[in-house]
Amino acid sequence: MNEKPYIAYHSMTDKALSKLIGKFVKHHRLQQNKTQNVIATEAGISRSTLSLLERGEKVNLSTLIQVLRILDLLDLMEVFEVNETISPIAYAKLKKKQRKKASPQQKNIDKSKTEDIGW
Repeated sequence: MNEKPYIAYHSMTDKALSKLIGKFVKHHRLQQNKTQNVIATEAGISRSTLSLLERGEKVNLSTLIQVLRILDLLDLMEVFEVNETISPIAYAKLKKKQRKKASPQQKNIDKSKTEDIGW
């Protein structure tokens, strides 16, 4: 019975999402038993900027990335990866163009030596 409740993120306000992110950052900082001063210093930001982030206030995206890097949470970035996919129709066309067998090699014929039959 350890099921995750469904959260409709798309219906949340930007402020609510920012607070959720701030809560996440704070949780992981405390799990690592690090103070705001330590994280801020390592991330190259001020302690007040980290405090703003943890409270869900507006901060730069680069600030969030710096903090995630220090908390060793950059693996979260994999959700933003774009994997190129090919449609089934495009794949079928590509397979159709693939060679099925090799054709015999043609010998180079010198056209100057061939007879012109005058047709």
